[in-house]
Amino acid sequence: MAETFFSPCPRGLETLLAEELGRFGAGRVQPLHGGVSWEGDWAACQRANLESRLATRVMWRVAQGRYRAEVDIYKLAYSVTWAKWFTADDTIRIYVTAQKSPLKSLEFITLRVKDAVCDHFRTVAGQRPSVDTANPAVRIHLFLTADTATLYIDTSGEPLYKRGFKPAAVEAPLKENLAAGILRLSGWTPGETLLDPMCGSGTFLIEAAMIALDIAPGLGRRFGFERFRHHERSTWAAVRRAAESRRQAPRVLPVFGSDIVGEWVRRSRVNLDAAGLADCVRLDRADLLERTPPAAEGVMVANPPYGVRLGEAEELAAFYPRLGDALKQRWGGWRCYFLTADPELPKRIGLKATRRTPLFNGALECRLYEYRMVAGSNRRKGGDEAAAR
Repeated sequence: MAETFFSPCPRGLETLLAEELGRFGAGRVQPLHGGVSWEGDWAACQRANLESRLATRVMWRVAQGRYRAEVDIYKLAYSVTWAKWFTADDTIRIYVTAQKSPLKSLEFITLRVKDAVCDHFRTVAGQRPSVDTANPAVRIHLFLTADTATLYIDTSGEPLYKRGFKPAAVEAPLKENLAAGILRLSGWTPGETLLDPMCGSGTFLIEAAMIALDIAPGLGRRFGFERFRHHERSTWAAVRRAAESRRQAPRVLPVFGSDIVGEWVRRSRVNLDAAGLADCVRLDRADLLERTPPAAEGVMVANPPYGVRLGEAEELAAFYPRLGDALKQRWGGWRCYFLTADPELPKRIGLKATRRTPLFNGALECRLYEYRMVAGSNRRKGGDEAAAR
């Protein structure tokens, strides 16, 4: 029997996620704002959790109905057969999001959903589950539009971009699923040389190595659905075995990382080691403005810093023209991609973007700028000044 799911993802990656879910057996796939609606069996749900590089969660729809007031939402939540799927010993947390809902207090709605779930358990089991906002066993999501309420149970648990390792973080990290999406947007394929010259905590490098070795991103973690009462353990074992069988042994890859800050190179190395990929990627401390390409052609991806304080903004204003000059002088034959929320980069870099893609890193609106550097020439292919703004 097909169930209905919704998988949120970083905004800008919805179409790519829809294509990915189709490969996992999803049907009736529909990209929406901020995610993808789809249908499938539990094997497809399990595989999406285990193998999706782009989804943030896989949420299972358990109820939907019209509403006008808070009491309608309580009735909808009370009518759901929660006790079929988890027990009163499992802790819960309720999440509520809304778009154009006429209801004034999402906090009050959260309490009403919690009351409905607990009242349901009192009726059928004689006891109620406890709330745990830090590490709940079951996450229940309510999504409100202007007149429709939809209830989901989160099958993922922790967000899927948490791959189960990466102990050494840096400020303003790039989410793993956004990094994987940028690699997809760049057209990079395993075997092609890849460089992140501002590697930070190594997110691009780790995602690229996992793609190259066909390592399912969820093999090192657990999922929320494993605690469900109706969890299909034999199906899950088969899904995991299939993913494990495709996993390739670590080997040296044409994937390179560097950073001008030695501490960030160290953190990248720690994170690669935690992921079991330390021997796959070559790391160096280097300044992008001075380093030489590791190959005659390839793909560069970077998430450069952007100015917040006045001094930082002035430093970057001077950096961007030098970056453009370095790309023209030494990086002919490379496709270069920069994710930034700084509107000054495309104005000052002195290059014409061949493509720009709107993306969101969390709530931060960014653009992914593509610069195709022509070998043996300072001219770039295509694009125009309007595309760089």
